[in-house]
Amino acid sequence: MAPVLSGEPTITESGPDRTAEEPDGQLLVLAASMMTLLIGSGAMFLVVVALKPIAAEFSWPRAVPSLAFSLQFLGAGFGGFVMGRVLDRYGMGPPALIAAFTIPCGAILLSRFEAAWQLYLIYGLLIGFFGTGALAAPAMANIARWYVRRRGMAVGIVAGGQALAGIVWPPIFVLVMDAHGWRTMALAYGAVALVFLPALAFVLRRRPQLPSGPARTAAVARGGQRPVAPGSSVSVRALQAALCAAIVGCCVAMGLPLGHLVSYVTDLGHPARNAAEVLSLMLMSAFVSRAVFVGLLSDNIGGLRALFIFSSVQAAMLAAFTLVSGLVDLYVIGILFGLGYGGIFPVYAVAIRELMPLSEAGRRTGLVFLFGALAMGFGSWIGGVLFDATGTYVSAFLLGVAFNLANLVVLAVLIVRIGPRPRQQAVA
Repeated sequence: MAPVLSGEPTITESGPDRTAEEPDGQLLVLAASMMTLLIGSGAMFLVVVALKPIAAEFSWPRAVPSLAFSLQFLGAGFGGFVMGRVLDRYGMGPPALIAAFTIPCGAILLSRFEAAWQLYLIYGLLIGFFGTGALAAPAMANIARWYVRRRGMAVGIVAGGQALAGIVWPPIFVLVMDAHGWRTMALAYGAVALVFLPALAFVLRRRPQLPSGPARTAAVARGGQRPVAPGSSVSVRALQAALCAAIVGCCVAMGLPLGHLVSYVTDLGHPARNAAEVLSLMLMSAFVSRAVFVGLLSDNIGGLRALFIFSSVQAAMLAAFTLVSGLVDLYVIGILFGLGYGGIFPVYAVAIRELMPLSEAGRRTGLVFLFGALAMGFGSWIGGVLFDATGTYVSAFLLGVAFNLANLVVLAVLIVRIGPRPRQQAVA
């Protein structure tokens, strides 16, 4: 067995099962990845918290700052694909370093902007493309390269950092904004991010050791035509296309309640405070899902099967939202919906790492997440369109259920065609 370099997992073969030794550096990279997403993902919530005062200060309709938030998702989707390619070639160091300066600069510039185009540029490029785009998909793809035996757990913990950001940062932002104004809030966050993100990027410059020699050369030569598992009729290229299609189905369904749940609950006659509580419970259960259940399921039954379970829960709970109106029922369904949707994004990263070449994990994860980001934006938009046309969110939520069912069909076909869960792989 080859010696293990400090901080680099050496991938070896031992009989029929391939395993990876786990150096001490893994835990450091895992912690740094989670903290990077926890701190860096806070930037997206600045405009959410300050939406009303920004609109009031500039006499804008709320659609203007809302569009900035949407551009962040769009930019992050394209940025994740580009930065995934950077990850494959240079490791996580460059994307993390880029985000370590663009996110703080974006927040600081947010505290001084004076025109709508400046707000769009800040959120679309600095916070979206070069910020969140350089962190979310690349960080999950990167940690999946470091782990084999507990890969699902690792990806879930890292993704949990992003979910935790939605729980931790908004209350802090509200306190600062109420005391000092939204511009000071953005400036203070930028200063905090500028202190911590570069230090975390220094840790994330470590790179896992990829396979080399004949095994890597043969895998690269076969390219996208090679099967994802022995005896499978599904090629890497076909799996890539199927996962891009599948994530559209589940993310359209995901974007509907994320964008409209508070409005939906208030439309049912409940106070805005209770509507916000439903959303908060959903976000907290999404964090639990990522921190606990992603690893528990995907490490034992495989990424695709875990993804089918999470997506099924999401579809069932989205349909259930249209059948109830009581506050307690909404709390329960919100929690269960969060458990379902919270596991979806990270498990895609796990499935890609299990079934696709390790040296291509960054770009392939980024491409799938790009389709997911576009679908989430569409889901949020179509929810508003259908509400304006019908005066209710029922038809919008049922459309989301239909998209989610299409996602389940794609996943079921993949599970059947790929067959039994492949053994842990370490191909290039």
